[in-house]
Amino acid sequence: MRTICPQSETLGTVTPFPHLHFPGDKPQPLPAAPTSQDELKRIAAHRAVDLVKPGMVLGLGTGSTAVHALDRIGDLLRCGVLHDIVGIPTSKKTEAHALSVGIPLSDLNRHPSVDLSIDGADEVDPHLNLVKGRGGSLLREKMIEGASKRFVVIVDDSKMVDRLGCSGNSVPVEIIPFCWGYTLGQLKKLFAGECGFDARLRMTGDEKKEPFLTDNSNYIVDLYFENGITRDLNEVSDEILRLTGVVEHGMFLGLASSVIIAGEDGVTVKNKG
Repeated sequence: MRTICPQSETLGTVTPFPHLHFPGDKPQPLPAAPTSQDELKRIAAHRAVDLVKPGMVLGLGTGSTAVHALDRIGDLLRCGVLHDIVGIPTSKKTEAHALSVGIPLSDLNRHPSVDLSIDGADEVDPHLNLVKGRGGSLLREKMIEGASKRFVVIVDDSKMVDRLGCSGNSVPVEIIPFCWGYTLGQLKKLFAGECGFDARLRMTGDEKKEPFLTDNSNYIVDLYFENGITRDLNEVSDEILRLTGVVEHGMFLGLASSVIIAGEDGVTVKNKG
């Protein structure tokens, strides 16, 4: 049976974006009003996949938005539009999905330089700093996206925030299980006195009685900020990482090259200043 290669969305007269050179912040119209948040995610993901060229080493993100990118890459591989692609997955879940759609996989040991990573984000601030990893894959995501020449973030407009941590959702911190209560206490001390701050070990299961385990068999502590992180982000990052027992946190500072934002009014691309 002949495979029919799906076409990208036609966004007016906009040309492709070679070398991540995107237009400015002016939204580019969608062909029709999307009907759901998931449709917005799909549109953003497909726009990012337009940047993928044959022969690239790709960082493959994790999460509901990144799934659309994986599916699109798989479609283009089956059609022959893309070839000689190597993907490096940021989680076991992504690894399984990528294999199911026919994306050849490798790792950073064999490919220490990644041409392009595509991933979603939980929050994006005006400076393109991110919160990622609420799904628990923050360590592998940061390793792979930090090794990337270009890192393109794909989101719907609900992920845009004035400051990190102000959406009411958590900023995750991956910690080792050994003496996790001590590490949790140290994290609480860092932000003692901040209005509305809370830190909790992430639990899972039907009754939320078992600690959530990352792909690295570590735990996650979720940090909550009533008004977002008001202190200098780099200082906060350093303070968290200096705590013994902390593996990594979910603030991705200065890593994003571009952010593709799909909203009901169109697609906007913000580039790193």
